[in-house]
Amino acid sequence: MNVRTFTAVVHKEENLYVAECPEVGTVSQGTTFEEAVANLKEATELYLEEFSLSDVGRPILTTFEATYA
Repeated sequence: MNVRTFTAVVHKEENLYVAECPEVGTVSQGTTFEEAVANLKEATELYLEEFSLSDVGRPILTTFEATYA
């Protein structure tokens, strides 16, 4: 059994939290932040049971400013 740490990017859409794992491409949702991350963990584990994970690096997260009217 392998253990690896993945990234969860979470944002709120109306009444749901949407969680995405950029390393694998899995996405899930939940009514709470914690539920969304737990569902993402389950979705990612199920994905990894079917598809092998190539040796990808962790994503680079940064911020930027955007000008808008």
